[in-house]
Amino acid sequence: MSNDVLSRLAVTIRARRTEAADKSYTRQLLDAGPERCAKKLGEEAVETVIAGVNQDDDALRAEAADLLYHLLVLLEARGVALDDVLAVLESRSGQSGLAEKAARGS
Repeated sequence: MSNDVLSRLAVTIRARRTEAADKSYTRQLLDAGPERCAKKLGEEAVETVIAGVNQDDDALRAEAADLLYHLLVLLEARGVALDDVLAVLESRSGQSGLAEKAARGS
């Protein structure tokens, strides 16, 4: 179910590229470019962290939803497909997080 929701949202975000900018916040973000989209993602990440530490579960859910939306907008702005990101996650499944991190040299 989660991937379906994210996939549908990614398709909607892609479609917003052709919407009128005065009627679509997503279009405004995309028109502003990857830098603006990344800044918004960072702002939402901070708000998600704050909700995770200091707020109730409803606030955390809402901020996490905003974070995912802005991640998808950034991916669209950069031309990176959600399916490609999901493929990376799939390739990591079944592998220890510590082993995967060591393999990346991070």
